[in-house]
Amino acid sequence: MPAAALKPQPLPTQSTAKRPVPSDSPYEPVAKRPLPAGQPREWYVTHNRRLKAMRLAIALLDSGVYRPAQARNARIRSTAERIGMRPPSDTTCRMVRALMRDAR
Repeated sequence: MPAAALKPQPLPTQSTAKRPVPSDSPYEPVAKRPLPAGQPREWYVTHNRRLKAMRLAIALLDSGVYRPAQARNARIRSTAERIGMRPPSDTTCRMVRALMRDAR
């Protein structure tokens, strides 16, 4: 018997399944730690924006959105609503697409 026949078949994903695969909630909040004190306010705003953009990019990738062109503002905002986040700003949406572009 060929070795390829003995290889276990991977589980179907959203893109390869014949029917939609039910997805788990892709986002679970992690334990929060206090941010370092003494930084300018802009540093905290940027830091939180990056964290939000990373969470949204991960949720989009988990839901089958792999290219920045597929991630329009409306889709990013609907994903944020689905995972229980406040709607992101245009700047955060742009950052999500940049993360998806740079991850390749």
